[in-house]
Amino acid sequence: MRHLMMGVLVCLSAFAGASRTHAQGTLADYDRAARLGERTAGTVIQNRVDPHWTADGNHFWYTNTVPGQPAEYVLVDAVQGTRSVVSQKELPQTPQDTPQPKREPSQPPPRPAEQSPDGKWSAFIRDHDVWIRPLPRGPERRLSWEGAEADRYTGSFFWSPDSTRLIAIRRRAGGNRQLTLVESSPRDQTQPRVRAIPYLKPGDPIPQPRPHLFDVAAGREIPVDSQLFPNPWDCTHYHWSADSSRFFFVYNQRGHGVVRVIAIQAQDGQATAIVNEECSTFFDYANKLFVHHLEATDELLWMSERSGWNHLYRIDRKTGKVRNPVTTGTWVVRGVDRVDAAAGIVEFRACGIDPDQDPYQIHYARVHLDGTGLTRLTTADGTHTIRYSPDRRFFIDTYSRVDWPPVQELRRTADGSRVCGLETADVTALRKVLPHAPERFVTKGRDRKTDIWGLIIRPSQFDPQKKYPVIEHIYAGPHGQHVPKSFRALPYEQGLAELGFIVVRCDGMGTNWRSKAFHDVCWKNLGDSGFPDRLAWIRAAAVKYQQFDLSRGVGIYGGSAGGQSTVRGMTEYPDFYTVGVADCGCHDNRMDKVWWNELWMGWPVGPHYAAQSNVTNAHKLRGKLLLVVGELDTNVDPASTLQVADALIRADRDFDFLLIPGAGHGAAESAYGRRRRADFFVRHLLGREPRSTPNPASR
Repeated sequence: MRHLMMGVLVCLSAFAGASRTHAQGTLADYDRAARLGERTAGTVIQNRVDPHWTADGNHFWYTNTVPGQPAEYVLVDAVQGTRSVVSQKELPQTPQDTPQPKREPSQPPPRPAEQSPDGKWSAFIRDHDVWIRPLPRGPERRLSWEGAEADRYTGSFFWSPDSTRLIAIRRRAGGNRQLTLVESSPRDQTQPRVRAIPYLKPGDPIPQPRPHLFDVAAGREIPVDSQLFPNPWDCTHYHWSADSSRFFFVYNQRGHGVVRVIAIQAQDGQATAIVNEECSTFFDYANKLFVHHLEATDELLWMSERSGWNHLYRIDRKTGKVRNPVTTGTWVVRGVDRVDAAAGIVEFRACGIDPDQDPYQIHYARVHLDGTGLTRLTTADGTHTIRYSPDRRFFIDTYSRVDWPPVQELRRTADGSRVCGLETADVTALRKVLPHAPERFVTKGRDRKTDIWGLIIRPSQFDPQKKYPVIEHIYAGPHGQHVPKSFRALPYEQGLAELGFIVVRCDGMGTNWRSKAFHDVCWKNLGDSGFPDRLAWIRAAAVKYQQFDLSRGVGIYGGSAGGQSTVRGMTEYPDFYTVGVADCGCHDNRMDKVWWNELWMGWPVGPHYAAQSNVTNAHKLRGKLLLVVGELDTNVDPASTLQVADALIRADRDFDFLLIPGAGHGAAESAYGRRRRADFFVRHLLGREPRSTPNPASR
């Protein structure tokens, strides 16, 4: 029996009115789903342009390949804007493997170095303290005296450019909690094997770094007042000013409600806050921490959501005053690709910059550091990626949507204008296998004002005259948005849909890359998971499409945070979600890793952690639930799933449980896990034994 080839599967309520449609979840459906990969392979053509640029940057060529046909060589004149098919002999000479410009996620801080810039000193650690020695040789000198095993200097040194000052990082030790795992069935021995890994959880003591300042010539420490950084989650982005007068770093306070850019005066150790972000919820340091020092103007380029939208600001490093917002508007900067200080520009990616498009689609733009001259490099209705020519005069823009195959165009970097079209992917063969492209669907959320975006995936044998159970694939992690925006020949959920379901996804409130208010819904509230928006979205789709059958509830599935949300949905909305499969869920945020959970649930750990735990709420379960976990999950403590199982048993609730020996995070993605998941949904949503032979009368 072939195993289902697609990813995580989940199901909805049992199919109402089976007599209205053919028997689904049959052997034929499973077989068709299992062969989707091979049947769709090679069915999308002309979907890549790999350019070979000439040395002068005026021409490039690329190859189109079509299965069973000779290669086609395309020569492009970027200056004239022409595209022509040529023979291989007509192709111009090009340099080999010209590197593409890389994104610049943040200005790289200086690497810690033992040797001073002037080559006269070397710093080192002995017995947890800082020492220096003159080069090439000379008597060693001790600079610090307080280092200890529990609070020691780490060996990370940052020398001032003039070599007169040294910053050394001292780190106080955190907790020593370990996650103990038992490998029950190792392949190389009979007896089980015990593993233990460091694993801090919310509320545990954490390592705390602090910078210390030393005068090298005097051989002494210059005390630094730590009142501005009393409780660090971390200190990062270390940077000396070019004139050696100040040392900068980013202080992220535990709880993530305070983030500062702090300047330490090299002369006397005085510390001042150049930037002070104090949030009533959280500062998303995991995705939106960007700092770039502009030495020539003594400024800082800083990313912030202080306006309610993620934007860039130019800040005076002496006064801390905002000289000007660099970007503004009811849209967000998704990331910075390049800062050209000499030209006074910043290149970035944006979401929501076009109000008439899906706000999650990525666009590229450029703006002057003074906030003027915003230039859109991409505008077409799709999500974009770009590749610059070696001299950056041109770029190849590739854009697509889930329902629109890739289009590739050549454009000018100066103004984003179109030079010529290159390729539009041909999906004729694909549509013979999968006639129905995923459909984008948008409707209002819980507040009846905010657009909620998602997609609908139908089986290849979809019959508009029939009804289908609806299953939601859920992942509501606040660190991102999760509904695909670019084209995929074979959607992740298509295998499940083939068994006789309509599968849906959407991004509810509490996920990332919209407004700060949209994101803040998750704050100390991960149990929300955007459910009020999801229910509204699914119900609105059911009103528009009569093929949606919600009469016996909706199925739900997900892994990790999606596993957490699956159980939450079934316990908080038991009349809506009636069948679910939860894989490796972080069911209680006190049980999971410290960084992810404290960022969204806050610190210190409060009663809201317990209130939203699936363990606390397990007794509310009424539907059909399958819990899946791998015994060697090093990402989410497997005990989190077992504690839900224990709570369900104590509450006398029926459920199914699958522990997969030797499996790690995402155990349900194994071939066996996928098959069990598919069977569970077919059995409980379609009301038939999985993979049974179709009734000839129903064909």
